Amino acid sequence: QVHLTESGGASVQTGGSLRLSCVASGVTHDYDCMGWFREVPGRERHGVGAFYIGRNKTYYVNTVEGRFTFSRDAAANIFFLHMTNLIPDDTAMYKCGAGTTKWVGFETCDYRYWGQGTQVTVSS
Repeated sequence: QVHLTESGGASVQTGGSLRLSCVASGVTHDYDCMGWFREVPGRERHGVGAFYIGRNKTYYVNTVEGRFTFSRDAAANIFFLHMTNLIPDDTAMYKCGAGTTKWVGFETCDYRYWGQGTQVTVSS
């Protein structure tokens, strides 16, 4: 089993920056892709981006591309989300997921493991 633990969420003002961390523990070789998601109460979960480890590919949704970046400390099994130029619409519970890659006409990640989330609040 893989356990994911997020941290780094905080309350910041518009234009601020944060770095979120997702630490994977347990059977860490059971995943080869990871992603960041954000949830707002009453709304569906939206993906922020995905990282495919074996293929060294990273994808971002249009709403965050250019502002958010992924990085990884492979030795420590830590996945980072660097967020800059934050806006109120970025306010959400941010969760990381991990799973295995699948091809369904395009590369996707079958997320099996989830963290509990870390709250990010951006005020005006």
